[in-house]
Amino acid sequence: MSSIRGAHMGMCMLRCGPQTGVPLLFHPRLSHSVVMSCCKSSSMSAVAGDKQWATDNSGEMKKAASCRPLKPFITDPGLVNTVSKCLQQWGDNRTAPIVMECNPGPGILTRALLDAGIKVVALESNVHFLPHLQDLQSKANGQLKVVHCDFFRLDPWSEGLVEPPSMYSSTLMKHLCINEVPWASDIPIKVFVMLNLKKERNLLWRQMFLLYEQLSIYRYGRIELNVFMSENQYEKLVSKPGDLRKYQALGVLYQAACDIQLLHKEPWPTFMKTMKSKGSGTAKSGDLPDENLCLVRITPQRNLFSEKFTPADGNTFILMVKQCLAKRKSRLIDKLNSFDPGSGEQLVESLALPKTITTGSIYPEEYKFLFEIMSRSEEFDPNFVLDDTWEDIACKSY
Repeated sequence: MSSIRGAHMGMCMLRCGPQTGVPLLFHPRLSHSVVMSCCKSSSMSAVAGDKQWATDNSGEMKKAASCRPLKPFITDPGLVNTVSKCLQQWGDNRTAPIVMECNPGPGILTRALLDAGIKVVALESNVHFLPHLQDLQSKANGQLKVVHCDFFRLDPWSEGLVEPPSMYSSTLMKHLCINEVPWASDIPIKVFVMLNLKKERNLLWRQMFLLYEQLSIYRYGRIELNVFMSENQYEKLVSKPGDLRKYQALGVLYQAACDIQLLHKEPWPTFMKTMKSKGSGTAKSGDLPDENLCLVRITPQRNLFSEKFTPADGNTFILMVKQCLAKRKSRLIDKLNSFDPGSGEQLVESLALPKTITTGSIYPEEYKFLFEIMSRSEEFDPNFVLDDTWEDIACKSY
């Protein structure tokens, strides 16, 4: 545990801020900026050209309206323009990444991305939309590839024959001629997906395990997720220590591993919403959520993995954080002692933390730092979590 004291000053600055005359360290955790750099989508249908736009896309919109089961699609021209511009932001990339659009449905956003010169991979799980998308592919001069695949059924846990829309990520990437790149390289793929609001938490959990263990699509590099999720779920992802209601393990783990940016908020009624029942395809107001949907960019950090923290540590770290935050009012010292017997008080004191500090008051980076120290201790036991914890999350992922 001698390495603790060597990190004392750095962790003090992380928690308490720099002393006089010391430049402020860059802290991704504290810079969850609400990035509204994309043009704000307007729901005003009177904008010039909207009628012509609706006419040009009438066939695709009718097909989307007949879709079963209940599902939202992006059909509003203002929102299509906004999302397209958000996905065109390359950041520090020297080359434009591929955009992997999940369940594009009628393909209205797909066409906008193609018009912007973006190379697109369309993963469509509904066979009824495939003919139109394949026709679009035939006219795209190699710019579009359409695959009958469900992004959330990649690398299924069940054994036996895997048939579309389920698929192994290795099969998909081989078909797309995409090779693995080093983790510190530029973003190779931008994934765009709309989460099922009833399953969004479980779907985000599964992506978290895959990310930390560098499995599935994350074997191919730092895959960026551009996700439409509920506003409530977004607020939980970026919540700060001390918020006992929203500061949860899932948010802590994403903040410790990724840069999170809010790109856009959009009222739910803007999205085309098909009806599960017979009759009109118009949704009743009572069926719509009373919150916005948020387009959130989740970018894995280049420095996530190191000699002190490898993909082999990912699963153990996740389960440690889950145990700590199961009861956010519990004392941190007690939890640390259960992981590394006798080290709790020494760890807390050496990092200038109060002895009474609770698990719900610890920053994500501090959790990761504590794990890196404990994992090098001879007394640390990585088998402190019941085996069925991971199985429970895996079974709920689809």
